[in-house]
Amino acid sequence: MFVPEIFPDPRKAVTSQVLVSRLPALANLGILNFRQSAFNTSNHHQRLPSTTSVTNPLQVLISKMGRLQEYQVIGRKLPSETDETPRLYRMRIFAPNDVVAKSRFWYFLKKLRKVKKSAGEIISLNVIHEKRPLKVKNFGIWVRYDSRSGTHNMYKEYRELSRTDAVHSLYQDLAARHRARFRSIHILKVAEIEKSADVKRPYIKQLLTPNLKFPLPHRAPVGVGKKIFLAKRPNTFS
Repeated sequence: MFVPEIFPDPRKAVTSQVLVSRLPALANLGILNFRQSAFNTSNHHQRLPSTTSVTNPLQVLISKMGRLQEYQVIGRKLPSETDETPRLYRMRIFAPNDVVAKSRFWYFLKKLRKVKKSAGEIISLNVIHEKRPLKVKNFGIWVRYDSRSGTHNMYKEYRELSRTDAVHSLYQDLAARHRARFRSIHILKVAEIEKSADVKRPYIKQLLTPNLKFPLPHRAPVGVGKKIFLAKRPNTFS
């Protein structure tokens, strides 16, 4: 193996300019794996960005793959001589893309019907869009999640514009209150609550009051008669 000459004569002093000029050759040999800006003498006081920041796993998943969508996945077991027309299984999966939707479909199908991905096939996969995306609706979600102490069933209510927004709020809520991960949350059912009398949770009932009004405790000062310079700090609280 031929190794090119990188460093000059060891009897000579190696300056920073010489080292920076020979960084590409060092990187090609696998000796260095650092940024050239880190060796710049003018930027040696700047701190590199930290890579140990704590973020929500759901936010990382959504930022990389996009927002959640509702998919309808239909699959079945592969036909065989004993069963030429296998039974079809349909699921509504909330996932950021179709790859995750297929993966979750096979995960649940293996748990419920003992059908593996290697012995099955996907018949159909399509996105379900909201019929009225501009109308505010109340949703009830039945969910089961695994915590550090066991498996729990839960019913939650959310007031959102679509089913996907309600499920997104559910993931955020469980991650904040119960530290539940995306992989540990299993959505059993999502239903729209059409009648206000069927709403159970107080945090949703308080938003269904007729002629609901919110006070404005923090108001901007009126411009009539306003001076350019004041001797005291303005107060915007009424």
